[in-house]
Amino acid sequence: MLLSYGFWVRRFAADPQVVGRTLTINDDPVTVVGVLPASFDFTTIFEPGSRIDFVAPFPLNERTDRRGNTLALIGRLRPGATVEAAQAEATAIAARPYEGDARRNEFVPRLSPLREHVSGGFRPAMMLLAVAVGLVMLIVCANLSNLLLARGATREREIAIRAALGASRQRLISQMLTESTVLACGGAALGLLLALAGTHMLANSDASIPLLEQVRVDGAALGFTVLAAVVAGLVFGLTPAVRLSAVVIHESLKESGRGHSESRRHGWMRSALVVAEVALACVLLVGAGLLLRSFFRVLDVDLGFQPRGAVTLRIDPQTGFATPALASVYYDDVLRRVRSAPGIEAAGLTDVLPVAFNRRWGFEHGGHVVSPFVRVVSEGYLRAMGLSLISGRDFSIHDNDSGRPAVIVNEILARTLWPGEDPSGNTVTIYSETEWEVVGVVRGMRHLTPEQEPGPEIFFPMRQMPHSGAVHLIARGTGSLAGVATAIRDALRPVDPNLPMSEFRVIQDIIDKSMSPRRFFVLLLVGFAGFALLLASLGIYGVISYSVSQRTQEIGIRCALGASPMQLQKRILTETLRLAAVGMALGLCAAGILARVMRGLLYGVTSSDPITFATVPLLILTVAALAGFVPARRAARLDPAETLRAEPRSAIVG
Repeated sequence: MLLSYGFWVRRFAADPQVVGRTLTINDDPVTVVGVLPASFDFTTIFEPGSRIDFVAPFPLNERTDRRGNTLALIGRLRPGATVEAAQAEATAIAARPYEGDARRNEFVPRLSPLREHVSGGFRPAMMLLAVAVGLVMLIVCANLSNLLLARGATREREIAIRAALGASRQRLISQMLTESTVLACGGAALGLLLALAGTHMLANSDASIPLLEQVRVDGAALGFTVLAAVVAGLVFGLTPAVRLSAVVIHESLKESGRGHSESRRHGWMRSALVVAEVALACVLLVGAGLLLRSFFRVLDVDLGFQPRGAVTLRIDPQTGFATPALASVYYDDVLRRVRSAPGIEAAGLTDVLPVAFNRRWGFEHGGHVVSPFVRVVSEGYLRAMGLSLISGRDFSIHDNDSGRPAVIVNEILARTLWPGEDPSGNTVTIYSETEWEVVGVVRGMRHLTPEQEPGPEIFFPMRQMPHSGAVHLIARGTGSLAGVATAIRDALRPVDPNLPMSEFRVIQDIIDKSMSPRRFFVLLLVGFAGFALLLASLGIYGVISYSVSQRTQEIGIRCALGASPMQLQKRILTETLRLAAVGMALGLCAAGILARVMRGLLYGVTSSDPITFATVPLLILTVAALAGFVPARRAARLDPAETLRAEPRSAIVG
């Protein structure tokens, strides 16, 4: 066998002399022939969330090619070769006459690039997250521009004086771009610290996403961050710098001297930036809302079985069995002891856990060519899994080598092969040309993911399909899951004292793990959307608050002429909601386009989901009203006499 790098370090303290040693695995001597490099991470690519300590040669024998599609072939193309050419060659190999057992399973090879196989399914979600990051970045930059515009409005007198003293326009622009770039780089430095903590949390999350454990802030990420900060500082600081450097000297001095209110040429740009922020936040909120609604629909989906209350334990006998009969005796003893344990309602065995494997066997019946999922189970499995019988019976101890071959099919396969009738008593010819009698029909259950609709499925009795390797015990109890696990542990100790109890798993945890990628992306996108909404609300608050501070004399005049505090608040809140409404309208239009693009990521909701598109505007208007309420209330409390005597705020920053 080959040891994984992590197992080599943990178990053998990275001892190079381990190569050549003989270890005992299941009472069999196994020679260590090598140690895999740390860069070879088989687990995170093919089995995310699990741990693999060593790899061993697959036991190819005379039974291998009759076990269904249980194997995958990984190859490397020759230089210059294409996947299409390799596909043609593999198809030709599969079509060659077979000189051995004529009852072999035929196969249809389907070649795909390994990168596509590993991460292709995650690409749309990753692209959506990249778009979300870009939108948040734009909102941050809009806030930066608003900050610089507001700061620049108070510096017009200073810039005019500098220009009057001989400062060139290029010099003024250079100074202000330097300030904006330093500001952006300061934010990037803080962001990198947060990114280090964030990537550590992501790498240690339980999401079953290939290579997620290897995520880190590397040189490329660091360089991109620095570049993005510099570009953001230059690009979004350029407009305020150009506008401020273009002030007319004598006009600025006159305006500053007579106490003017906020200049319109700055006000409309700040308002436009707030509108853009709200629109971008609206797009993110709609996307996050659709995915969140999809996730809740997945949680409510009917799996066809009852995962809650069921546990599983991998049973891997320490010794091999000379005959299938001896294996049956061993597993009968396991089931008898577990079923008699206190608190155990039902127990059964299966060769494949739910939402974990996609083995199919193809056969033809009555003119229908079907490829159902295949499970080899013992009696009691259906009850332990909470899988309901629609008609017929469960397997029994009499479904053995001396009995008539029996199978149970699910309702999807039954409707396909025997539409409109009860298939119980009918036969199908499958697996070594044997006729199998249908003895029962069960509900359809979801095989791979909760999102995927149930497909055709067929169950074979374990007593008639000899299985001498590892199996999975499924048990359901009346007490707590910990109590059920303890009862099983005590019951199986006489059978095998060395049985690894760490292999206990909760069926519901397996289902949750299958949904962990969707949960991962939903949580990230909801986080981005919430952050975007917070930034947009800060932008609204900043603009309205600054506008109020610049219009104190106007407010004083209105109060002196009889305007009530309530009228002032209403006027300012109306202006706030007007900005939010314009941004919201633009955002909903863009969100409609995004929703159609992300249609493939949705489940159970449409891209025009009315609940989402109705909730997001209400949320935005509520947040905008709250953001504008504080400045409006402050304006209503101003003393008219003091505001009329107040001088306009101006400053010279040296």
